[in-house]
Amino acid sequence: MKFFGKSNSGSALTGAAFLMATSAIGPGFLTQTAVFSWKLAASFGFVILVSVLLDIGAQLNIWRILTASGQRAQELANRLAPGLGYALGGMVAFGGLAFNIGNIGGCGMGLNALTGIPVETAALLSALIALGIFWAPESGRVMDAVVKVLGLGMLACTIYVAVAARAPLGEALFRSVWPEKVDALAIVTLVGGTVGGYISFAGAHRLLDAGIRGQEALRDVDRAAVRGIVLTSVMRYVLFLAAFGMVAAGVPMDAGNPPAGVFRYAAGEAGYRLFGLVMWCAAITSVLGSAYTSVSFLRSWHPALERHHRRVVTAFVLISAGIFLVIGRPVQLLVLAGAVNGFILPAALAILLLAARKQNLLHGYRHPGWLQAAGWTVVAVMAWLAVRGLVG
Repeated sequence: MKFFGKSNSGSALTGAAFLMATSAIGPGFLTQTAVFSWKLAASFGFVILVSVLLDIGAQLNIWRILTASGQRAQELANRLAPGLGYALGGMVAFGGLAFNIGNIGGCGMGLNALTGIPVETAALLSALIALGIFWAPESGRVMDAVVKVLGLGMLACTIYVAVAARAPLGEALFRSVWPEKVDALAIVTLVGGTVGGYISFAGAHRLLDAGIRGQEALRDVDRAAVRGIVLTSVMRYVLFLAAFGMVAAGVPMDAGNPPAGVFRYAAGEAGYRLFGLVMWCAAITSVLGSAYTSVSFLRSWHPALERHHRRVVTAFVLISAGIFLVIGRPVQLLVLAGAVNGFILPAALAILLLAARKQNLLHGYRHPGWLQAAGWTVVAVMAWLAVRGLVG
């Protein structure tokens, strides 16, 4: 029985792109997009544009560096400075746990909207479904297939809702390049929710587990990374258009469940059921990405964790579910999780960029100067925005 073992390279590349994208397109993604659409109206399109540029700069650097080194991020960090990888792994795993608590809550919210099952029961049932995928034979290929199908399904449903919402498209496009106002916390939260923390490593670690590594794979890896970011960004903008249609119509936000209000406005009660389906798909795929990637950072800490990684994944998912059942309040938790991971991104990316300057760690690979410049720009901008968002 293989656990995320090697698979066909083309399938693995597509699977890695979708794993990163669907990890980002979680319940936090839906909630954050709806909340900031009301807060910033058409100007939120500019925040999305800035976040896309920062996302690409972060992902291309991370995927390239890890592929060239053939090592997971924490292993490369430990070679750069003993103990640094453990610190990085701890940060990412903590952020992943914060996200996964919200992901489990999103599963419960989604199934509740779709079927009427109590949120707590639906959350626990979803956690068991995720564990069934992790324990399946050839679980890597099963996970790749699941995230592809559910990812495309989410996009199709959201496009339908965006069309039905009839947002003022011209104003949205104009304010995407010429905003009336800019919100630093919104940018930090969006980037943190799209490539912050574990999400930025999900696709790259999946490629390594599939046996895709070395300089000869970099061109394909670049395409896969950009594909994942584009998919995430299209989903974000389409959902923004749906929410903006509601804002432009003067309809107040549903404070208890912002994205549900968007779907209900656009398509009535059928739209609310559709929201439940999209929310559940987004949440369950994010549970898979969060648990898989977070545990991939912990597996190298001790041989026992490597041998028993299935049990570690099981514990990670069940702990997330347990914490959600105790504390609840998923909407606030989902927005907070994005901000937390926004602080992790500049630290993690800086570590990898420092490692990339040492060719002996990357088997002679020379990381392009323009990518290093783009990476350090992302580090500086995200660190500054994170501090500004916290202080402000």
